[in-house]
Amino acid sequence: MAEIRIGFAMTGSFCTFKDVMPQMRQLAEAGFRVTPIMSENVFTTDTRFGRAADWVAQAEAITGEKVIHTIAQAEPIGPKKLLDLLLIAPCTGNTLGKLACGIYDTAPTLAFKSHRRNDRPVLIAVSTNDALSGSAAGIGMLMNRKGVFFVPFEQDDFRSKPTSCVADFTKIYPAVEAALEGRQLQPILF
Repeated sequence: MAEIRIGFAMTGSFCTFKDVMPQMRQLAEAGFRVTPIMSENVFTTDTRFGRAADWVAQAEAITGEKVIHTIAQAEPIGPKKLLDLLLIAPCTGNTLGKLACGIYDTAPTLAFKSHRRNDRPVLIAVSTNDALSGSAAGIGMLMNRKGVFFVPFEQDDFRSKPTSCVADFTKIYPAVEAALEGRQLQPILF
């Protein structure tokens, strides 16, 4: 699988990084060539879930590649056809809204735009507290776009956070395989 190149873009759902990093490792160990991409916030912000420098170091150690974290670094992805698939995991409500409305002002969002110019697939792993409210429109718009697929997701805490949804990150690998074949892994909601 060394010939299959996956961009692994991370946006600021910091609480899920502990669940996302093993999936990055699984893809790399399966033989995919994985390129890490991070939003500026992920690349620079220390949180109660970990130091930014540690997340960057972990991604670079897993993939053997430097993290793409600026718009200028992300721009060549499309023109140079650097990726076969772009995975955004985790994908925040903020990023979902930007993608749905054509706003490309971060490394992950510009990677999306640049990559899609060649009609190549994008896989989104949702992680947002407002998936069933403010972000629902963006999710719906993106689900309706050709070449955009979703990692199956569900409500993560319907009692305390009734509009929150999160992808089942353990389904990233089969969702990658499906997206590369041009199909949506089902069921999308569980």
